[in-house]
Amino acid sequence: MKHLFTLLLLVIACSMQAQTMDFEAYDPPSTLVVEEHKVMRAKFPFIDIHNHQFSMPTQNLANLTAEMDKLNMAVMVNLSGRGRGSTEHLEGSLKNVKDNFPKRFVVFTNMDFSAIDDAEWQSRMLKQLEDDVKKGAQGLKIYKSLGMNTKDSKGNRVRIDDPRIDPIWAKCGELGIPVLIHSADPKQFWQPMDANNERWLELKTHDGRKRSDTDPAPWETIIAEQHNIFKKHKKTTFIAAHMAWYPNDLKKLGSILDAMPNVVVEIGAVIAELGRQPRAAREFMIKYQDRVLFGKDSWVPEEYQTYFRVLETADEYFPYHKRYHAFWRMYGLDLPDDVLKKIYYKNALRILPGVDKTMFPK
Repeated sequence: MKHLFTLLLLVIACSMQAQTMDFEAYDPPSTLVVEEHKVMRAKFPFIDIHNHQFSMPTQNLANLTAEMDKLNMAVMVNLSGRGRGSTEHLEGSLKNVKDNFPKRFVVFTNMDFSAIDDAEWQSRMLKQLEDDVKKGAQGLKIYKSLGMNTKDSKGNRVRIDDPRIDPIWAKCGELGIPVLIHSADPKQFWQPMDANNERWLELKTHDGRKRSDTDPAPWETIIAEQHNIFKKHKKTTFIAAHMAWYPNDLKKLGSILDAMPNVVVEIGAVIAELGRQPRAAREFMIKYQDRVLFGKDSWVPEEYQTYFRVLETADEYFPYHKRYHAFWRMYGLDLPDDVLKKIYYKNALRILPGVDKTMFPK
């Protein structure tokens, strides 16, 4: 009798445990039986416009290119040319590329806005930009710290559309180099962390990502500052990172692209948003096929197959590779070859004239 009572208690305990399972632990495999086409290698050679290689000055590029070849990545754009801020880092990166694989890598430079109150900051940054381009940098990457964390000498947030930066944006247009700019973060980071927030799991598992209207400013304010420089500097090509944080509102993103012809977007870290709205996303990608670039944002080779699968196949109901980013399932867009070619390489070739075009099919 005692054993039966113990067994009953175990059954009750197990039942209670199952009913009180934490949300982050619930991730059942799908029982849906459908065709699967896991794409390990892109259909066409591609340019990854959004990557970071902080160790490029001393990196073994032969090993890196071997991994790129497996994916059919023809060119990687390293947006972290200055690493943590030094000219020596940029020069080391450019030298390593030139000496070993000059056709396989593009390096962007970066800029420090923290000394913006310095009377000589503007002229110093303009000279730095010109010198970096002469050395071989093919673009300028702006981190989200501008508009978010960077403060002036008085402790005030430096706005993206601060007029003291205007000559920098204009100079990029004169030099013929694009500006890839990441401003703000997903809008959900500014919303209440409750049951209605799609990014709740990410915010719970990643301290420091939660924002508010006072930390550092309203999301709409930061995005408006970004749009202000887009509209003001029409002769400069801007690449809005992460589809300008409107991958979940493609109608709005379309209106932005319609109003600002000097802006293009890249799909880094937002492929899950496209994959959950396959019909709308396919229509968008076809309509704006000249305005979308391929980007990933992190060098994790096994994650690229998710991007290939969404873009190239008509697969149904498959998972994203990071559940805290997207707990939902995705669907393939099955894009036409001519659209794939533009997203994979043709649009980037138009923006990066220094890339060898003979590496790609016509």
